[in-house]
Amino acid sequence: MRQALANYAGRGVHGQTVEVIARRILAGDIAEGETLNLGAIQEELDVSLTVLREALKVLSAKGMVDARQKRGTFVRPRADWHLLDGDVIRWQFEEGADPRLLDKLHEVRSIIEPAAARLAAIRAVDEDFSALEQALEDMNEARGNPAASVAADLTFHRALLNATHNELLVRMEVVMETGLAERDRLVHGGAHDDPVPSHRAVVDAIRSRNESAAEAAMRGLLAKAVRDVEKIRAQKGHR
Repeated sequence: MRQALANYAGRGVHGQTVEVIARRILAGDIAEGETLNLGAIQEELDVSLTVLREALKVLSAKGMVDARQKRGTFVRPRADWHLLDGDVIRWQFEEGADPRLLDKLHEVRSIIEPAAARLAAIRAVDEDFSALEQALEDMNEARGNPAASVAADLTFHRALLNATHNELLVRMEVVMETGLAERDRLVHGGAHDDPVPSHRAVVDAIRSRNESAAEAAMRGLLAKAVRDVEKIRAQKGHR
């Protein structure tokens, strides 16, 4: 197996091939509209034609490539890419969080989560409160453990979406989780304030059935999230 795939060890030859090609497309190394030289890619990655074709089927399903007679396999316009697909988000984060992508993630969260908190204040049931409280407990116990902190935060936000009892909002976890996990790894990898109080404020407002307070508490939590990222950027010299 050549070096190009070695960087993606642990995902199997098929998964590695998908990711190598996808990341090159996302990085612009293979431009929109460009026809892929399948023979050259097959030789470079040292994979069978079957593996390469199966990898391209995955990318086609994600709107990234297409094939036409006489033209061959080519990269589709970015407007056609399934940018909300969990894999596509993860691939963009693979070698470190792009600040611009983090900003876009925050914009999505600022639209979805305050509204989700407002709905949860109306619709949450006992099971939802139990899940939110468990997430807070996990968050408290995870202090000093970045991996556990990430897992607890994801559990909390998943529980919040579930508490809306809106199946379309619940599906938004597919959009948010990968990007949120990468943001959390960036933040929890460095010094940061205790996350429990800001999350507790959201739960308390939901439990009190105060829709406006729940929305406001979530906006406060998101504002804190932005400050945390900005601190890390400053420490690393990012603007």
